[in-house]
Amino acid sequence: MSGDRRLRGPGPCGVWHAVLAPRLAGAVARPRSVILHAMAIGTPEPDPSLPERRFGWGNMFLAPEEDPRSSAPAHGELATLTGYLDAYRQTLELKCQGLDPEQMARHSVPPSDMSLLGLLRHMADVERYWFRQVLAGENSVRHFGAEGDWDAAFRDVSPSSSAVEQAWSLWRAEVEFARGLVAGEPDLDRTGTMRDGQAVEWREVLVHMIEEYARHCGHADLIRERIDGRVGQ
Repeated sequence: MSGDRRLRGPGPCGVWHAVLAPRLAGAVARPRSVILHAMAIGTPEPDPSLPERRFGWGNMFLAPEEDPRSSAPAHGELATLTGYLDAYRQTLELKCQGLDPEQMARHSVPPSDMSLLGLLRHMADVERYWFRQVLAGENSVRHFGAEGDWDAAFRDVSPSSSAVEQAWSLWRAEVEFARGLVAGEPDLDRTGTMRDGQAVEWREVLVHMIEEYARHCGHADLIRERIDGRVGQ
């Protein structure tokens, strides 16, 4: 998804040097028979059972003026880390836009049990653990499943309005708590305590959360495309 400078790929020159030039060089070095075989294969016929791929604007998920993510440059370590984290939080929100409860709960990429609703529930507990439990020191209880059962959020998702509303409510509450907690702590050298008793810097928690969201936003890209064909950076 794009609209945010942080999530854009390289420019045209970067694409040429990083992607196209090596491919062209490799093609020239290949035997003629291999090249002819690749040409004969061609583009596979579209599967009529799958949704047609579609973009919201150009080759993006939505038009820049509709994108809530900030494109302003960040200054300083805290602003940079929280800026990236919020951009990925908003990306997950955008990938769920315009879907009904059945689509939110759909396991659209079998045999995976992942769904957008499951990802949302999972991230509500991830936010809760790292910010409430590890950094704030609260004895917080998991929203979904028993402690240590990270797959619980993905199992038995209900395609109901109440289940979707509950997930959004929990996730948004945890995000707001995390934002408020981090905004009041300028010292990223401070540490919190993980469940195994190990100390972890606030800085590392923020980097880990960026990693966690980036990974699951990649899942969300594929899940959403399989639901209704909607694609974009």
